[in-house]
Amino acid sequence: MLGLAIACLVVVPLIPGILAAGEPTAGEFVRIPAESVIVLLVLALLPWRAARIPVAMLFGAVVVAALLLAGIDRGYLAALGTHFDPADLQQLPEAFGVVADALGRPAAWALLGVVAVLVVGTGAVLAWAALRTDAALRARRQGPTALAAVAGAWTVSALLALQAGVVQPAAAAASVDTIGTAVARASAARAAALALERQIVDDPMAGVPASRLLGALRGKDVVLVFVESYGQVAVQGTAFSAGVDDVLRRGTAELTASGYGSRSAWLTSPTFGGISWLAHATLQTGLWIPTQTAYDQVIGSRRLTLSDAFLRAGWQTVSDVPSDAQPWPPAKTFYHDQTVLNALNTGYAGPTFGYARIPDEYTLKWFADHVLRPGHRPLFAEIDLVSSHTPWAPLPRLVPWAVAGDGTVYDSQPAQSSSAAAVWQHPETVQEFYGRSIQYSLGSVLTFLRHAHDPNLVVIALGDHQPATIVSGAGANHRVPVSIIAKDPAVLHAIAGWQWQAGLLPAPDAPLWRMDAFRDRFLAAFAAAG
Repeated sequence: MLGLAIACLVVVPLIPGILAAGEPTAGEFVRIPAESVIVLLVLALLPWRAARIPVAMLFGAVVVAALLLAGIDRGYLAALGTHFDPADLQQLPEAFGVVADALGRPAAWALLGVVAVLVVGTGAVLAWAALRTDAALRARRQGPTALAAVAGAWTVSALLALQAGVVQPAAAAASVDTIGTAVARASAARAAALALERQIVDDPMAGVPASRLLGALRGKDVVLVFVESYGQVAVQGTAFSAGVDDVLRRGTAELTASGYGSRSAWLTSPTFGGISWLAHATLQTGLWIPTQTAYDQVIGSRRLTLSDAFLRAGWQTVSDVPSDAQPWPPAKTFYHDQTVLNALNTGYAGPTFGYARIPDEYTLKWFADHVLRPGHRPLFAEIDLVSSHTPWAPLPRLVPWAVAGDGTVYDSQPAQSSSAAAVWQHPETVQEFYGRSIQYSLGSVLTFLRHAHDPNLVVIALGDHQPATIVSGAGANHRVPVSIIAKDPAVLHAIAGWQWQAGLLPAPDAPLWRMDAFRDRFLAAFAAAG
């Protein structure tokens, strides 16, 4: 048991550093953790057993906290391409919700229970290991054995280090370093919040009179459509991009034949792999919003959004978020949407598809039938599609536009598609289903455009972010396609100075903006032309 205790003290506190390294070198594995050395020294100086127990428990808690932070950070890097900021702890329930929607709530709660048991168990084992080793060092008969074991661990580390080309193994404070890094990130987030506060207030568009807002779009229905996880990898240089490109090329030809024109380019999203609302808010506010903390700060302000600008200029405003199954106050308090649509009030009675509660085709059909009905006032709407949300299985299929009904037409489709559990056994299958999901979502948008019969329709269709690393690959950029589609040539003439490319499929050299640049350029283009 003494050997096991020493092994725990030598190995476990190094794991946060190994996780942080991502691709660790051999040197990461052949160090002696300083935390273990320090706790043994402190325990040796305490003559009272009652005092040694809380010290050992504190040691276990510190290492477990570091393990949790390092594990979450590694997960964020893998899924979202960014480091975890402890100031964004409120994101964790959202992450659990995504897992629950993908795996089912019973499986998600079971997984959370396993994690909780591992956390508590690891802390208890580390505390026991420290106390057991300390007791051995104090014992007359076992003291020399314990000292020999500790010395042996150091010797083995040194020999392994020499074999790996590491000149001298150093004591590693991986757990403390991990916690220190988390504290530093939280401090940096605080500084960023102060800078963002100044940017929120310094808004050149806030004082523009309503009469000068969006004059070139008078009488138009402007629909902002976010296609979930629609990133550059969907259309360029991947095994699955050819199918998406075919959809876009055919769609361009069909829209042209129907009297539509389109222009496309690239935007750089503030997020990657998820947290779509950061992209939504960035585009609407003209502020760079890369974290949940920044998002909470912005939606608690009075920053002018595109929705608010349209409302001031006389449009009715609508939001349609089919992933929401409960009221979302910021839709009215921040975005100032007069009509808020979600999974509760659009009449859907069909099945869910993994995370997606409602297929995109149904969302757009209901919107066309009930919001764009004849005689409506000009409107601005944001629609956040969801069928191409991870885990990309099971997938819906397009049905004839006229038979979407209440959604029960989709009842048989989930069983006819591969499940998320089956798809996620192989990265190549995940990528294939991602590509198919984008084809479906874009096909839904194109079907909507063909059937809308609204000569005043203007659609801004774009991705919110690139898909997770399992699809995008390590080190992928944050670029997403964006297209403006309209029947009135004057709409595209107003943005001629942007030099966006014709059609729905931007070339690699198409213009590239940061997503926060869109609001001001859009408002300037359509005000100046009015």
